[in-house]
Amino acid sequence: MTALIDIDQLRTFVAIVETGSFTRAADIVHKTQSAVSMQMKRLEERLGRAIFARDGRASKLTEDGERLLDYARRIVKLNVEALAAFSDTELSGRVRLGVPDDYADRYLPEIMARFSRAYPGVELTVICEPSVDLIERIDRNELDLAIVTNCDHARPAETFRRERLLWVTSIRHRTHTEERLPLALGRPSCAWRRIAIERLETLARPYRLLYSSSNAGAVAAAVLAGLAVSVLPESGLRPGMRVLSAAEGFPELPSCRIGLLRNAHDSSALAEALAEHIVSSLENLSETTQAAQ
Repeated sequence: MTALIDIDQLRTFVAIVETGSFTRAADIVHKTQSAVSMQMKRLEERLGRAIFARDGRASKLTEDGERLLDYARRIVKLNVEALAAFSDTELSGRVRLGVPDDYADRYLPEIMARFSRAYPGVELTVICEPSVDLIERIDRNELDLAIVTNCDHARPAETFRRERLLWVTSIRHRTHTEERLPLALGRPSCAWRRIAIERLETLARPYRLLYSSSNAGAVAAAVLAGLAVSVLPESGLRPGMRVLSAAEGFPELPSCRIGLLRNAHDSSALAEALAEHIVSSLENLSETTQAAQ
């Protein structure tokens, strides 16, 4: 009979990937760093493939490591679900979710409605902050899950949705025709801000940063008031906004990947249940949007 892969080794492997460090993973799985290294050595021996490529002090996944990651996440998740399925107690307690406010208006109503109907005894705590702050909260064990923009591979979030990134202006104003383009963008750490400025500088298009805020509502208000042009994902479009095209001098932008980041400190049945509802809710929104078109 073929020997099975050790689930504990897979859980450690996932923790290393999600924290980006053998040392931080050791704290999460409550093992010494040498024990973690030994687990990964045995896992590589079992697979007969290298799953980490050493790059100085950093450890990056090989192609085989990337392939294993998807299997590992699913196996660990099924293990948690199996234990929960045979528990006599109904799921209860508190689960903490982080969502950038760019997505909150569009995604949260569906997610919260579906989750609350399925688990009425669970308290859902939601924190709305930019992706970079949510990633830090995950690292500090202050969130169980976070929906984040996964544009620059800063962390290996599980991408479950892609959206076009769009230049937007007010439908009632001609702000986009100003010689020196006024912009309303996120703070300096925002990937969308960097992308927008890089595109304009490549075109040698004069611009001025008029409004800067990490709050999507504040940026949208500047656009709707006809004060500035901004860059938003499809889900961030609001009534009164218009998408600007390449024919108007606004180059196509890359799509943004929206991903789910899990807390590697603890894989709870509650967090897994919420993760399922997030993915299914977003799939439902996609189907509804397509049907309406």
